[in-house]
Amino acid sequence: MPAYKDENKGTWYASFYYENWKGERLKKMKRGFKTKREAETFIAHFKMEQSKDLNMNFEEFVKIYVRDLSNRIKENTMLTKRYIIEDKILPYFKLKQINDISVADIIEWQNQLLAYRNENDEPYSPCYLKTVHNQVSAIFNC
Repeated sequence: MPAYKDENKGTWYASFYYENWKGERLKKMKRGFKTKREAETFIAHFKMEQSKDLNMNFEEFVKIYVRDLSNRIKENTMLTKRYIIEDKILPYFKLKQINDISVADIIEWQNQLLAYRNENDEPYSPCYLKTVHNQVSAIFNC
């Protein structure tokens, strides 16, 4: 991996080339890592984000989705989306690979939401369940 030691500062830096979405070859450099391992981890995560491959876990994919979406919608809408994603969706799919999430997994997750009851033995409203499902659909359709 292209991680190098900055002898003057005593820190590590990452320097490598990547291809952006337009097909242009660009150089990426980031400095200030305390260890070589941190620099190599940065490189691996950056290259995974830039690749078109969906062999990443759901949580990493959602981070990219939220980062890209936050510039296009209002702040309050983004806060609502983040709450639903972090509270209702991520606990179930966080560690699963995007490629490994099947229709059966989605149905099982929906059944758990349908079975939920609060302290007054009340379920989620159909409107709220539809809102939560719309968020999952939006993530997978992006």
